Amino acid sequence: MTATIYTIASGKGGTGKTTTTVNLGAALAGLGKKTLILDADIGMANLGLLLGLERSEVTLHEVLADTANIEDATYESVNGLKVVPCGISLKGFQNANPEKLHDIMDGLVEKFDFILIDAPAGISKDGVVPLAIADEILLVVNPDISSIADALKTKILVEMLDNTVTGAILNKVGNETTEFSKEKVEQLLEVPILGAVPEDEDVRNAAASRMPVVVKNPGSPTAIAFKRLAASLAGEEMPEETVVEEKKEGFVGKLARKIFGGK
Repeated sequence: MTATIYTIASGKGGTGKTTTTVNLGAALAGLGKKTLILDADIGMANLGLLLGLERSEVTLHEVLADTANIEDATYESVNGLKVVPCGISLKGFQNANPEKLHDIMDGLVEKFDFILIDAPAGISKDGVVPLAIADEILLVVNPDISSIADALKTKILVEMLDNTVTGAILNKVGNETTEFSKEKVEQLLEVPILGAVPEDEDVRNAAASRMPVVVKNPGSPTAIAFKRLAASLAGEEMPEETVVEEKKEGFVGKLARKIFGGK
């Protein structure tokens, strides 16, 4: 068993990159895949916040500072998902050496089917290593011009590192007439859109509960989109119960949204 390393990247903050990492990881683990997610945003980490791990004594900061090993910084979450959070202290950031990620990955790839790395947003020195060590790079982008423009810059950086962007995840899709269509985003980025994830208040509710939306509300449109993408990455069919949930949302969910204005 050798893990496929996916780096989840974005051109700017706020696109939903960390939420995507957490939910894809949980969905893959729910499919029975040995999955680890790792927060490589050593300066602005928040992956642990979404899973209630922000008070973890040992994090990636300590591993990158050579004061702990990766096993001590690995925690178990929902569906058996393994999580390596990053610390939130300035001192930990100052002591961390992101170059050590190379060695960390060497010790992990034989233990998992999938490793998802939550990379820093934008273009920075800390963000280069997660892009360079990935087998596959997924861009998280919103359907607006500023997000797409910044995603293009990240794509250029990836190519300068002799790597390629596998595809993009179009996140926070609404019904605004000003939004770019999936086809237009594909045309601008020149990469395939692997999945479109709708704007959904269930994501915020799940985050408040410190749970992935695929676990907190598995029948929501966003959860279904993440589970569909996970099944695609794993080369598996969409789970039958998910298909049933989607049909329920298609009738009951749409009716409720029409009556109550999206709530």
